[in-house]
Amino acid sequence: MRIRNLETFVKVAELNSFHAAAKALSTTQPAISARIAALESELNVSLFRRDKGGTQLTSRGRQLLPFAQKMMRIAEEMKSQLNQDLLDVDTVRIGIADTLAELWVAPLLKQWRLDFPHIQFEVVVDLSDHLEKQIEQHQLDMVFMVSQPSNASLMTEYLCSLHQQWIASDEVIEQQNWQNRILDLQQLATCSVLSFPKHTQPWRDLERLFAVLGEAKPMLHTCSSVNHLMNLTQQGLGISLLPEPLALKLVKEKGVRILQTEASLQPSVLNFCSGWRSDDERLLPKLLAASAKEVVTQQGKVKTANVRKVKYVG
Repeated sequence: MRIRNLETFVKVAELNSFHAAAKALSTTQPAISARIAALESELNVSLFRRDKGGTQLTSRGRQLLPFAQKMMRIAEEMKSQLNQDLLDVDTVRIGIADTLAELWVAPLLKQWRLDFPHIQFEVVVDLSDHLEKQIEQHQLDMVFMVSQPSNASLMTEYLCSLHQQWIASDEVIEQQNWQNRILDLQQLATCSVLSFPKHTQPWRDLERLFAVLGEAKPMLHTCSSVNHLMNLTQQGLGISLLPEPLALKLVKEKGVRILQTEASLQPSVLNFCSGWRSDDERLLPKLLAASAKEVVTQQGKVKTANVRKVKYVG
């Protein structure tokens, strides 16, 4: 339900006139009529009755009016609080997990600069575990990271989920004779495996997966930079397990393919969240979280559309 439509409804009800409401809101009468029609359609009720005596509320309109007025007061309080937040803040320290930064740091910053032009953003790219510690120690104001176990000191909101995919360079696939084959665990273990650092969720997924092989499990080589991890995979230093958008990015650049594996080898989904300290009562973190969710959702749709024709090649 749009605040603007509720504001229009309240103004028409107070002035008993579409024409007067249009003048008060500095718009046209057709625009006022369109907003009221949209609100009536959404609520599936008739709100006004227009006759020779003027514009009058229907019974449903009279029922809605006090609620609409209350929502307008809340909206004004929200704007006032936000304006105060912005006056009090000149720099916001943002921590972003490496994967999210690789995918979306540029569109996020572009949107935030539009939404909050008077705020400077200091961005730190790091591992999620490190980011969580930094925000707890007040070194950061907000984080975007892999969802962590419940932490009473943080408020979190869901951001997105990313599947993971096994990938290898054409060179490795040819050396291993993996063309057009569905691979099992033992076959994957014949290669070195490139991974995110120890104790991250992707690393824990790999440790659990290969634990059943005992001494036959592969060497796990870790790298703290997702960009370097992608480059090492392209150079044929091993196979890797990457979030799907990054895997598809490499596939589009050629020289790397997604491996077909047995269904039991599909790793867990990576869930990401936005987070801020529970003692931070400002509205700003919530607005940044909402803005980030919108950007990530939109960018995800664009990326899905762009890579839909990419084939999964064994």
